[in-house]
Amino acid sequence: MPTATDSQAILTQLQQWALAFDVRLAELLAQACPAATPPDRLVEAIRYAALSPGKRLRPFLACKCASLFGMTEDDTLDIAAAIECVHAFSLVHDDLPAMDDDDLRRGRPTTHVVYGEALAILAGDALLSLAFELVALHAPDAQRTSAITLELARAVGAGGMIGGQADDIQAEGSPAGREVVERIHRRKTARLLGAACKIGAIQANANDEALLAVERYGTELGLAFQITDDLLDLTASAEHLGKDVGKDQSAGKQTFPACVGVDESRRIAANHVQRAVDALAPFGEAAADLKELARLVLERTR
Repeated sequence: MPTATDSQAILTQLQQWALAFDVRLAELLAQACPAATPPDRLVEAIRYAALSPGKRLRPFLACKCASLFGMTEDDTLDIAAAIECVHAFSLVHDDLPAMDDDDLRRGRPTTHVVYGEALAILAGDALLSLAFELVALHAPDAQRTSAITLELARAVGAGGMIGGQADDIQAEGSPAGREVVERIHRRKTARLLGAACKIGAIQANANDEALLAVERYGTELGLAFQITDDLLDLTASAEHLGKDVGKDQSAGKQTFPACVGVDESRRIAANHVQRAVDALAPFGEAAADLKELARLVLERTR
């Protein structure tokens, strides 16, 4: 049975890892966007969006999954940065007035509030482009470059994260329905988390069976993560969470609490966490950190 000490250990590991990752991400941004090349203000907006303080969960998952198959963190870090660029792009665009219209993200003003809507859109576009540039530059060989590019493109596109955002917008104000909210969560959140795990394993040249296992883990983790996010929007403060709260309900968003209530939402999240843990059974103790990370989702406070 995991203990509070186990939870604290993986949380500390993630926090320390994020600090080191941010150093490398800043280096990659400097290489790709030297201030003298694009307009300075665009470079500022890109860096503001990408380097805002965050959990760095998706790149962490990519590196952790790669390590299951013997690949070092240093060999995965730049591909993991590509995934974080995609995530940063999605946050910038989700916050826009035409989307979720948020003024606060990760405890500070959103990119469009600081730099204006037009420049925020362009910064998001640039981060998405940079993600594929990083894959092209840092995947180990042509075969894995192709496989990672395909996985990332599918996770981002109309069948993945962007499609999930479209579903989310179109369903606003409609009666809450579990089938609809599950489809939104699976595409908008879980798809990229599953892809992060799978991309790490692709980078490490894992076999097809292993790829399916880690992708299943990431998907189940993502579903649990988004349900707890729905719950936090109801129960946390903006100061503690670092973003606006209560907006899901006021905007008529499709959320699990709106569909099934708070207690049932917590039960469903716990079921997804258990499925995530079960997906890692083939890897035994080598996946202990990933299993504990999944359990930690249920304890999220931000």
